[in-house]
Amino acid sequence: MSTTPLYRRLNRRETHSPLSGLAIVLAVLAILVLAYLGTEFVLRAFGFAPLLVAPQALAQAVVNAPAYPAWTLIAGGIVAAIIGLVLVIVAVTGARRARHTLTSERAATVIDNEVIASALARHAASAAHTSADNTSVSVSHRTAVVRVTPASGAAVDAAAVTAAVDEQLRSYDLKPSIRSRVIISTEGKVGA
Repeated sequence: MSTTPLYRRLNRRETHSPLSGLAIVLAVLAILVLAYLGTEFVLRAFGFAPLLVAPQALAQAVVNAPAYPAWTLIAGGIVAAIIGLVLVIVAVTGARRARHTLTSERAATVIDNEVIASALARHAASAAHTSADNTSVSVSHRTAVVRVTPASGAAVDAAAVTAAVDEQLRSYDLKPSIRSRVIISTEGKVGA
């Protein structure tokens, strides 16, 4: 029996944020709207004045919608379409966490982007022959940007830094893969 589908599912769970927050917000909004409508109907049934709009007036407003100015109907349609489009995009894409997975048949291994950045900074600083304080790395979903500030008067071999960073990234065999971009500062840092 293979455990690979289990690891794949665990990796996905750890690298993607659940959409439960959005679902909770939408459920609360639906509950509030339905509670308001229920309150209006109860007030109408007992003969009290409506809180905001009587149910008959609300229904009549919907029936009379074709008589409203065209721009209000178009604006309302555009707002509804944008809200619907945003909800569909959020539902389909899902939220990604700042994590990557290592390819492995024996374990589900998830690495935070900050850990990857720290390791790449250490290797880039070593290849640049500079202090680790002069190297910063930011890792996104598909790109690692390495910034190296050399010591004043010292030259940094950009090709060596790029090769060191690319070799590290290949050795990790991350999913999704990351490509590197090395930026060597033109201004040096004193005392580095």
